[in-house]
Amino acid sequence: MGRIDKENYYLDIAETVLERATCLRRCYGAIIVKHDEIVATGYNGAPRGRKNCDDLGYCTRQAMNIPSGQRYELCRSVHAEANAIISAARSDIIGGTLYLAGRDAATGELLSDATSCSMCRRLIINAGIERVVIRRTKTEYSVVHVEDWVREDDSLPAEGH
Repeated sequence: MGRIDKENYYLDIAETVLERATCLRRCYGAIIVKHDEIVATGYNGAPRGRKNCDDLGYCTRQAMNIPSGQRYELCRSVHAEANAIISAARSDIIGGTLYLAGRDAATGELLSDATSCSMCRRLIINAGIERVVIRRTKTEYSVVHVEDWVREDDSLPAEGH
């Protein structure tokens, strides 16, 4: 058995972190690494002290048939990326890498289309994180250079519309 590469090593840890997630739709785990050290971890769940969706037994967005990626203001959870960012000092994560893994809560399958929502992208940009590595399969991943998210501003209307 060969030695695992660093990206998958950290993605495996992010995948373990997601096992704490409490969402009934999608479970995410995130870790922030800088200088080859884990600085912070986070998973999606309700704010501290509030009931989680898995405790309540329902998801408002699911009950309203809201598609994935829409109407996050109705979600009870703080996202994994946000929880990781608020668990660390900005000075400790500037220039770091955020590793993200997601699973479908119902099936347990890896989310090959996992990505950060527009609000988390803004947090990642302002935190000074340089790269986001997102698990696609057990061994495949994509790397986002956060500068691309700055340049491709998703908060502006699409050109030509």
